[in-house]
Amino acid sequence: MNVVKMKLEILTPEQKIFSGDVYGVQLPGITGLFEVLDRHAPLVSALKSGTVKILKDKNSTAQYTIQSGFVEVLNNSTTVLVEGAEEK
Repeated sequence: MNVVKMKLEILTPEQKIFSGDVYGVQLPGITGLFEVLDRHAPLVSALKSGTVKILKDKNSTAQYTIQSGFVEVLNNSTTVLVEGAEEK
């Protein structure tokens, strides 16, 4: 079975932290955690400091601690713009 993945980028003012095709991503929204999966509807949301959990595939994840920022979801591409981030 061919799993369609979405494009994810995590960017800070200084550098690109992550770029790749992923199954989904869990984000710390200002009103609580939410998840973006493949073919999500267009969205712009503010993010608070917390943990971003990347679902690389069904069995593999990566986590980053982020500072506040924003996320934009458009055309099966998710862009996370944050003040700072580091891998956990």
